[in-house]
Amino acid sequence: MDNQKRNNRENAAKRRAMQLGWFSVGLGLTELFCARALARWMGMKGQENLLRLYGLREIATGIGILARKDDPAAFMWGRVGGDVLDIATLAANVSGNPRKAAIALALANVGGVTAMDVMTARELSLVKELAAPPARDYSDRVGLGGTPDSVRGAARSDFQVPRDMQVPPGMRPTMH
Repeated sequence: MDNQKRNNRENAAKRRAMQLGWFSVGLGLTELFCARALARWMGMKGQENLLRLYGLREIATGIGILARKDDPAAFMWGRVGGDVLDIATLAANVSGNPRKAAIALALANVGGVTAMDVMTARELSLVKELAAPPARDYSDRVGLGGTPDSVRGAARSDFQVPRDMQVPPGMRPTMH
């Protein structure tokens, strides 16, 4: 991929991440301050504090995305993890819920946003991977001039062990 195309993809993914960051902050504030109304609408009475906690999570990931404009990928993956948690919570509240249509609508919305989050996080991770410098290939290099057989033992021929590194005479192995 040429640099211009990579830069265009990266800029588009970062713009989308910033938009999702603001969406996250807005959704989090809604969950935090309107938890009772949301819980009642979805038939999840008694789970208002859980919704507030999820709101704090949304705000935190949104701020993280907005704060890391140059590299929001990690916080985008955090949003994906939060989406999985949201889907699990909503799915667990389907059975016996008198407001099944509301839960289904919420699941559909979370599913759509999850798809956008996954797409953005993957794009940011891919662009980051493509920007990494290529791995260097040293397979054709030789440390010493010559073939392995010709240089084997060459260092021993003129090497003198420094005096402070020598084994004291009393500790040297002997042949009996």
